[in-house]
Amino acid sequence: MRFGVFYELQLPKPWSEDDEHRLVHEALDQITLADQLGIDYAWAVEHHFLDEYSHCSSPETLLAAAAARTKTIKLGHGIRQVIPQYNHPARTAETVSMLDLVSNGRAQLGFGEGATRMELHGFNIPAKEKRAMAIDAVEQIANMMTMTPYPGYDGPYFSMPARNVIPKPMQKPHPPLWMACSNRDTIRIAASLGVGALAFAFVNPEEAKHWADIYYGTIMSDACVPVGHAVNANIAMVSSFSIHPDRSEAIRRGQDGFEFFGYALASLVTKDTVPGRTTLWRDFHDIRGNKTEEIVRTAALDPQYAAGIGTEDDVRRHLYEFERAGVDQVILLQQAGRNPHDQIVESMHRFAEGILPEFKAKADAREQAKAERLAPFVEAALKRKTWMAPLPDEAIPVIRASVTREKFVSRRPGKVAQNEEA
Repeated sequence: MRFGVFYELQLPKPWSEDDEHRLVHEALDQITLADQLGIDYAWAVEHHFLDEYSHCSSPETLLAAAAARTKTIKLGHGIRQVIPQYNHPARTAETVSMLDLVSNGRAQLGFGEGATRMELHGFNIPAKEKRAMAIDAVEQIANMMTMTPYPGYDGPYFSMPARNVIPKPMQKPHPPLWMACSNRDTIRIAASLGVGALAFAFVNPEEAKHWADIYYGTIMSDACVPVGHAVNANIAMVSSFSIHPDRSEAIRRGQDGFEFFGYALASLVTKDTVPGRTTLWRDFHDIRGNKTEEIVRTAALDPQYAAGIGTEDDVRRHLYEFERAGVDQVILLQQAGRNPHDQIVESMHRFAEGILPEFKAKADAREQAKAERLAPFVEAALKRKTWMAPLPDEAIPVIRASVTREKFVSRRPGKVAQNEEA
């Protein structure tokens, strides 16, 4: 099983002047450390206008900075908003391809659609059409990253003439595709599209097994018709994360932030919001009250109370349950609420020294066996795909010049020699 780290860049209020700067650079330091420790993935979200929940509105910039500081960790959009009103599909293809080149082939493209009125209405996106818009866009993004030239498209949600979208990515045919999932239905949809499932929901191992069974059952069925040019058969699940030799201390360090994460996530769709005037952190503590020590005492008696938070043995047991459930990657959610940087770093070191090696030792063999088992199903799925036809050379449209050469030269007296050299 593989492991990742995950960044919403949460920033509860009140804010001080340098909070955003500190937050970004702590995240980069953590991704750099994750790379050094042998963690496999770093994922960054794309959200807009969500004051206390996420300040990661430009993940491509964060991931590019991380690429310059790391060597092997895969750098994932988890997710990029691919609906054209958020990001034109050609710009997504260009951005992801450039990240792949900059990182020497480590980019991952998770895609999504957004869920909140704050985001959707901010970009005039109709909520009822958002999933169809995202799937339509990502299919064309894959075509843009693989076809020379891209033949153009006149679809229900965007149109574009024939152009050669460059650069092309280092990974062929394109970086692995993933889809954000939050329930059994979206798990099934991701598998039907032949993309990895980024399960951004906190579920127990029993439910995770149901999700994995649905996912791989669909991958191996006639329902799988790839949206991209390759199949990425992987299911990743997020887990809370805090490790300390004293279970009570691990809970004390982690629980407050992770409870806020869940509270804020629900509030995005259940509470009215005044832009720039949110009070999520204050409201959370008003509801929760002064119960931290009470929660710690109760949870410390039950190692299953907060899965992913506890001693090394607690966390190891939790991760093995996910592995037995059929999960391919566990994404460790560490940056939540006001969890301090130094405590996050300490947990990462404990994980890398005490738990990671035993999973890493068998990861390659596990993946090879899975690939062999799925190979005939992947081959069959790709045969079911309807491929966009490339343009023959004689059908590639000529883009007419804006002005004739004669007019261009005549408008620039004294520049004839320069123009002729050019």
